[in-house]
Amino acid sequence: MEHKFIATSFKVFNEVRLEGEHTDVIIIVNGKEFKAHKIILCGCSPYFRALFSTRWTNVEKHSYDIQGISSDTMSLIIQYAYAGSVHISEENVLELLVAADQFLVADLIDACCKFLEENLCLQNCVGIYLFTEHFYSCSKLHRKAKLYTLQHFEEVQQESEEFLDLSLERLVEMIGQDELNVKTENVVFEAILRWIDHSPENRREHIAVLQSKVRMQRRPRLPSEILLAIGGIRAANLSIAMEAYDRRANLWVDVTPEDERARAFIGTVVLGGFVYCIGGFDVRNDSNSVRKFDPISLTWHEVAPMYERRVNVSVAVLDGLIYAMGGYKGHVWQRTAERYDPNTNQWTMLAPMNERRAAAGATSLQGRVYICGGFTGIDHLFTAESFNPETNQWTLIAPMSSRRSGVGVITYGNLVYAVGGYDGDDILQSAEAYNPLTDSWHDIESMINPHRDFGIEVMDDQLFVVGGSNGFSTCTNVEYYDQRTNQWKEARDMSFSHDSVSCCVISGLPDVSQYVVDRDSLQIQEYESDSD
Repeated sequence: MEHKFIATSFKVFNEVRLEGEHTDVIIIVNGKEFKAHKIILCGCSPYFRALFSTRWTNVEKHSYDIQGISSDTMSLIIQYAYAGSVHISEENVLELLVAADQFLVADLIDACCKFLEENLCLQNCVGIYLFTEHFYSCSKLHRKAKLYTLQHFEEVQQESEEFLDLSLERLVEMIGQDELNVKTENVVFEAILRWIDHSPENRREHIAVLQSKVRMQRRPRLPSEILLAIGGIRAANLSIAMEAYDRRANLWVDVTPEDERARAFIGTVVLGGFVYCIGGFDVRNDSNSVRKFDPISLTWHEVAPMYERRVNVSVAVLDGLIYAMGGYKGHVWQRTAERYDPNTNQWTMLAPMNERRAAAGATSLQGRVYICGGFTGIDHLFTAESFNPETNQWTLIAPMSSRRSGVGVITYGNLVYAVGGYDGDDILQSAEAYNPLTDSWHDIESMINPHRDFGIEVMDDQLFVVGGSNGFSTCTNVEYYDQRTNQWKEARDMSFSHDSVSCCVISGLPDVSQYVVDRDSLQIQEYESDSD
């Protein structure tokens, strides 16, 4: 009732203002007069409260000439004071933000910053970053615009007109950042040439200064994505280790949190900036628990448990929901599937799969969840199926060419990849890809090494295979596949061997320093190595 009373009252105040009744102040902007009520403007803005105060002058004025603002924007400020809302658009947001900052209207500043943050894109991120630099009240937006620019630098320097208008000092600062996200330093060099070509007569002389910022060796840039390898089995014991792969330095870093638990055969996904670790085996029991890891605060939180205990569970994310499928509990291999909504912290049971599956692989693509291979307790499967969330139905798709349990399944491009695994006789190096448009599989180049029960993820537009077992021992080796060349290459081995490890990729962190090798110590190590 209180809210309704206030809303009704301000509606009346605004009607009275528009009719010019009981007003006691005139705001003049570029010759245009706005009649208003001092008490309403004071309630909205500390600026107006100070302006109207007679504490120092003992003279009460009835009109004020406001400089540095357009009449249209002043109209919006007054409208906000009376209505508590205003229409923000691409055309008015910057001028409205300046005015809101001038008049100290905190809620309107926040609304403008939120609008700009939600509309950050390749074309405007540089401008927003520069525009908000001198606004203390926009520090959060300033940091996000800077991070967006650095993380999307390759696309920004190609598509942004604002990039071409950067000053020399700004460009030097930008390309000198460790956080600049580029796969190769050729991108930086090409960006320099593009900037110079925009005004060659005035900029050609700066080539030496700019070229010195291109890192041909030594100090690598910071990665924008971090691959995490979590848990598994190490030296016949359950592991609590969490390792992060620093792709730019090609090194692994031990980032095990203090509150980590030993667990293997888990499913791991990233959703909403959190890492979810699902099911698995935790020394004593087959688990239905779900833990959520905050990669910024390095803290764990328990969320709602699954209905079923699931070891060697298959997991996927689709449309903001987490799917957990199959697995085993005790000696029961399961067909059941369930889905988690982080907004309600609730799991919902789904239609059962066509096959019992543990140690299968799952992913999502084009509105469907796919699960491939696995073990029934008797057979190693070559079958695969997809789930339609709109109909709550599973449908068998074309079978794989090989039986695969302990298989890695991932979406890469517009295809579903099934990699490695165990066919009942051998641990496999082979891999194949599924095209949902043709409902068919085709072979791709085989891995360098055989793997089963390993981690699999896509990072930097390449498919990574991490750890697992090769049939003789637990693996430390890591390799990656590039679909453009249809080739596998080896990356740096992990620090520890991990069987039944689970992997995920986190991106967009405001500070990746706790997941990467220290760049200063790395340079020292390289210098000492070169000296030797």
